Order: sequence, then C-alpha cells, then structure tokens
Amino acid sequence: MTELELIIDLHKNSERQGPGSENDTLKALEFLNLPSGKNLKVADIGCGSGGQTISLANNLNGQITAVDLFPEFLNELNEKSHKLGLMDKIVTLEKSMDDLPFKRNEFDLIWSEGAIYNIGFENGLRKWKDYLKVGGYLAVSEITWITQSRPKEIEKFWKAEYPEVNVASNKIKQLENNGYSLVGYFCLNQDSWIETYYKPMQGRFENFLKRNNNSKLARKVVEDNQAEIDLYQKFKDYYSYGFYIARKNE
Repeated sequence: MTELELIIDLHKNSERQGPGSENDTLKALEFLNLPSGKNLKVADIGCGSGGQTISLANNLNGQITAVDLFPEFLNELNEKSHKLGLMDKIVTLEKSMDDLPFKRNEFDLIWSEGAIYNIGFENGLRKWKDYLKVGGYLAVSEITWITQSRPKEIEKFWKAEYPEVNVASNKIKQLENNGYSLVGYFCLNQDSWIETYYKPMQGRFENFLKRNNNSKLARKVVEDNQAEIDLYQKFKDYYSYGFYIARKNE
C-alpha cells in the first residue's frame, strides 16, 4: 500500500477525519437564518465519512450533496445514511473540491469542516461563492491562530504546513473582501481535538499496524500522526480551528 492508502486505512471507520464534534456542527447551524419549510439544497464539501453530514441531515429540511475525493469514506457515509434512513436526504459525489460540477446559484448552504485548506481558504471562498444563492450561507472550519503571538517552533511548523494560517480577524477580512458578511464565529475547544479526534485515532493505531503487518510505512504513518498529537498537546493554547459562518451578499 502507498502512504496515502495507509492514511485512508487509518482513518476509515471513524466518525471524523479531523477535529470537530456534533456540538460544533449544531452550534454553527444556530447562526443560520434559513427559511423554515423550504426544501434546502446543501453541499458538504470534503465530507469524509460524514459525521457532520449526518448531523446536517438530521437538523435541516432538504437534500445534502456530500462531496469527497475518496470513495472509501463515501461508502461509509452511504452505509450510515442507509442504516439511519437518510438515503433520501444525502447524495454522495466522488469529486475533487476544486473541480465541482455545480451550477451557479445552486445552493442555499455550503458546508466544509476542516477541509477548505486543501485548496486554500481564500481560493475556496472565491470558487464556492459562485455555487451559492444570493443570501445563501457558507460555513467552514479553518486552522486559525488564537493568540497574536506564539512560540517560533509552532509558528515555523504551521507556516511550512499551511502558509495561509492566520488570526481570525484576517480570515474575516478575507470573507468580507470576497463578498460575504460574517454572521458568526467561534473557536473549537480542546475536546473537539482530543476527545473526538485524537483519542479515537490513537485507539485505532494497534489494529492498523496489525492489519498492515507492522510495515515500515505503516509505522511511519502512526509516528507522523502521534507527532501531530504531541505538537497539539504542547501548543494547544496557540491554535485551533475557527468556525466561520458567513452570508453571501447581494
């Protein structure tokens, strides 16, 4: 298996492939002023195995197009939605988020938890805006500095990993400069990283190594993820995911 295939294998059969929780999804939803009774059109871009997709389907009236590049995760989401009787509300689409087949002004809501970084925050704002109706909402979570200054070690790491990392005020300016009005913002708490993402991942390490014959590459995947966890534990007071909820202006 390639390293990418092993990473997918590690994250299979997990509720989430990044920091977040059902409480965060529901909190973000509270900022929306969507018309009641209307059959909404929603896109969940970079949905993974769909933890948040299920929450959206349970709390919104309409149909959700759940988009991800990896069929392994979409198959899991299809199984979940079938078991929960949500097949009529969730349609999966295997596509890259920078090559979407959507029409202009198609959606009332575009959702993306911990995924927009794949094409860059501002690039995503611009590309996805075309798919939103005027007055429609964009809700995304994005790696964000939560202090104005920070140790050089973590600054250097994130600048190398994701040069667009920034404080919330600058992210909000980007939203406003690209035709959105902020309606809500909050920062994910540490439980959304540790309890709902990192601890479940660590619990999968042993079986992951066993089914991959404890190969050198499988061990590397575990070591890399453990290093990420250690980094967060050391510097968790300096960064998190910011959840940005914004409305497309007329």
